[in-house]
Amino acid sequence: MNEVVIVGAGGFAREAAQAVRAAGDAELLGHLDDNAALHGTEVDGVPVLGGCDLVHALPGARVVVCVGNPGDYAARARLVRRLGLPEDRYATVIHPTAVVSSTSRVGPGSVLLAHCVLTAAVRVGAHVAVMPQVVLTHDDVVEEYVTLASGVRLGGGARLERGAYVGSGALVREGTAVGAWSLIGMGSTVLGDVPPGEVWAGSPARRLRAAPAPALDELLTKQLGGPVA
Repeated sequence: MNEVVIVGAGGFAREAAQAVRAAGDAELLGHLDDNAALHGTEVDGVPVLGGCDLVHALPGARVVVCVGNPGDYAARARLVRRLGLPEDRYATVIHPTAVVSSTSRVGPGSVLLAHCVLTAAVRVGAHVAVMPQVVLTHDDVVEEYVTLASGVRLGGGARLERGAYVGSGALVREGTAVGAWSLIGMGSTVLGDVPPGEVWAGSPARRLRAAPAPALDELLTKQLGGPVA
């Protein structure tokens, strides 16, 4: 049986741990987190083994990076770059109640939580967080580091570019693109393309302001040809 470690010990990491346990096809070794106060403790009965860089001392374990929140949804990308692991070190976690069609693909390091659905020819990149009850319909493209909060619905042919964050219950119209590192507020209705690096909210969604500084830093890194892994 494969061994899995989860980098992070916050809410998303705890949810991913439960998905690993529910799937039953890997042994969950524990969490890794840079908060030293957590080392040697347990969260939801799962041990916190040490700091994130301990992955290098566990070469036989596959890894899932589960960090980030609406205030810093670029944290996952930064940590993946810092760890510098090859693609084949990353596990893909799919809850057994998720429905993934035979024509859809999910990248390494991504997590699909309970009752999400990928209907037909959906492409989900690496290190994507798909929360419960998300529905991705035909020909959707979800690029690396995207976060889809619970209850998000994408119409057919929609595209979420690298690092976008879509809040709980948001709807994205078919054929619409959300730009890299942009954030869509919870409950919003996206009817037209959203440029990169912006915060949009409302129904219909409108621009509120620029994205948080960590997301803009990631956008700049990508534009300057920096690391994209």
